[in-house]
This record gives sequence, C-alpha cells and structure tokens, in this order.
Amino acid sequence: MITLYAADSPNVVKIHLALEEMGLAYRTVPIDVMAGGTFAPDFLRINPNGKVPVIVDETGPTGAPVTIFESGAILIYLAEKTGRFLPTDAIERYQTLQWLMVQMSGLGPILGQFVHFRLFAPEQDDYALSRYATLTRRVLDALEARLGDAPWLGGSGYGIADMATFPWIRPLARLFGPEIDDDYPRLTQWVERISARPATARALDAVEAVGRLTTPPGEASAENRDKVFGRGAHARTPA
Repeated sequence: MITLYAADSPNVVKIHLALEEMGLAYRTVPIDVMAGGTFAPDFLRINPNGKVPVIVDETGPTGAPVTIFESGAILIYLAEKTGRFLPTDAIERYQTLQWLMVQMSGLGPILGQFVHFRLFAPEQDDYALSRYATLTRRVLDALEARLGDAPWLGGSGYGIADMATFPWIRPLARLFGPEIDDDYPRLTQWVERISARPATARALDAVEAVGRLTTPPGEASAENRDKVFGRGAHARTPA
C-alpha cells in the first residue's frame, strides 16, 4: 500500500495519474495547504521542504517503508517500481527524463509564478505578468515542436513526462483565453488524448475529492495566505 499526501494542485495530479495508470494500491491523505497543513510538524517530518505531494511506500526497494517527496522523483520511483512508463531503451529513457525536467524546472515554476501574480498578488503587476506569460509561451513553443517529432514527449509511448506536463497544460485556456488552443494545436490534441484515458478520469475524480476536503485560497485566512505565499509578516527580505 502507498500513502499519498495530497492537495488538489497540478503537482499532485501527476501522482494520481501515475498511480491510476500503474494500478497501484494507494490511499490518499488530504493536506489542507491553505489552512497551514504543510507547516505542521508531522508533515515536515516527512518532507522538510513543506510541499505536497509526498508518498510513503510500505514496501520500498528493500522491503521496508520508504518516503519520497518532489513530484518528479516520485514519478521516477513509481515508474522504476512497476517497470512502466519509463522506457528501458536508453535513448527514449533519456528523452523522457529530459522532458520531465523541462516540466519540473521550466513549465511548472514559470506557469506557477504567472498564476500567482495573476490570481493572488495584492496589486496588479504588469511586468511580472508579461515576463511569466512570455516565458510560459517559450516552453509551450518547445513542447509543441516536440509533439511534431513524436506522439508523446518521451517518444513512441505515453510516459511520466506526459503525466507531469498534462496537469499544467490542461488549464491553459482558462488562464490565457480559448484562442491559445489555436496557437498550440498539437498540445491541444495531446491533452484530448490523455483526457480520454480511463485512468485519467479516475485520477481527476480522486483529485476533485481531495479538493472538497481542503480550503480554497479565497476562503483561507489572511494570515494563512501570507504564510503560504511568503509575504507580509512571513516575507524574508534581503538584509
């Protein structure tokens, strides 16, 4: 049995996708991020970096329980545990890993900053929005080009790079307007193919259930919002 400590963020969606596709038995423990759940001592014991997702696998590689945090590391761990969705062919393996890292180091952090400045900044910051929208488009251009060379980000088969990227691409029309689908037709069709997978439907249902048990940002206290976003009394400015 695997325990998944989860919220309803894109990084958690990745892990639900993997667990459902791989047919692994798991249970979900909701972590109420906007109520301060990631700052709780019990949670910090399993992830000192204070972020979801985290998994605890009761039967790790040595047979003993193992804890893994960071969504990219979790995806690699689960793929290696099951022997699925990370190719054994050396070229496709590293193609998969490099596109996984594009999401981890590029698309996720950049789009996450765009969402923050658009939805949660106390004041409109046109420079920040323009910067992160432009950087997001640069990564989207690369992903669109990749899908012109191969049906999936890793190559010939659906894999963990696709699982990692899908939750970040899926809401683009809500963030940038429906015309963005016309700019990225291959990405749009790729999202449709992943959305049609039965495991994706199960994963999204599981994420929605977690969301019903946690606090939306708009309903969080001002103190908790400031703590999660590292601002106000919780900002750490240069000396």
